[in-house]
Amino acid sequence: MANTYTQIYLQFVFAVKYRQSLLKDDFRQELHKYITGIIQNRNQKLITINSVEDHIHIFVGFGTTITIADLIHDIKIASTDFINSNNWLKQKFQWQNGYVAFSYSRSHIDRVVKYIENQKEHHRKKHSKKNI
Repeated sequence: MANTYTQIYLQFVFAVKYRQSLLKDDFRQELHKYITGIIQNRNQKLITINSVEDHIHIFVGFGTTITIADLIHDIKIASTDFINSNNWLKQKFQWQNGYVAFSYSRSHIDRVVKYIENQKEHHRKKHSKKNI
C-alpha cells in the first residue's frame, strides 16, 4: 500500500509513583511542553495534555510509527530524567508502573479535550464530595 492512513484517538493516563502529589504548579507547564516535544518527535499528534498533582492525561492522534508501549516508555523515561535533572523536587521523581489507554471516535474529541483541560476542577469537585 502506497499510503497509510489512521484515525486513532487515544487518551493515556499514568500516575506518579505511590500517587504522591509531586507534579507542582511551579513546573507543570514546562513538563507538558517537554512531553509535547517527545510526542511530536515520535511523529504522533498531541491533541491536549494536562495533569494534576499525582497523575497526567495525554490525548493523542495516534499514528503507525510506534507502539503504544514504546511511546509511553519513551515519555516516562525522558520526562523522569527531565524532572530530576531540573531539581524541581527534593526527592527523586518516578512514574508508577503501568498506564491506562482509552480509545475514542472522532466525534468524541471535543468532549475528551474538555474533560482533560478541566482536570483541576474535576478533581476539586471529586475531592469535595468525599469530604461531605
